[in-house]
Amino acid sequence: QVQLVESGGGLVQAGGSLRLSCAASTSIFDIDFIRWYRQPPGNERELVAARTSMRSKAYADSVKGRFTISSDNAKNTVYLQMNSLNPEDSAVYYCNAIKRSYSYWGQGTQVTVPS
Repeated sequence: QVQLVESGGGLVQAGGSLRLSCAASTSIFDIDFIRWYRQPPGNERELVAARTSMRSKAYADSVKGRFTISSDNAKNTVYLQMNSLNPEDSAVYYCNAIKRSYSYWGQGTQVTVPS
């Protein structure tokens, strides 16, 4: 089983930056995929960024060039650096881990960018 704890959300003005953290209870080397999702108010959850165990990365078109997924293996933590934030980025951001075909979710962290 994998526990995930997100942190780093908050209120930021348009054009600002935030770094979200996702701390895992197990080595991230043992996790097949780690993904960041977000769910804006009244909308479905959408994939934002992904990292595989082979360290390949992928991003949604809406965040390419602005968001970066990275990791600190010693801390078992995955980050989502978010730059040039705009009101459309406001959402609850969730960390998701896939390990041996099981899916695990964190509790989410709120990001708000006022218009």
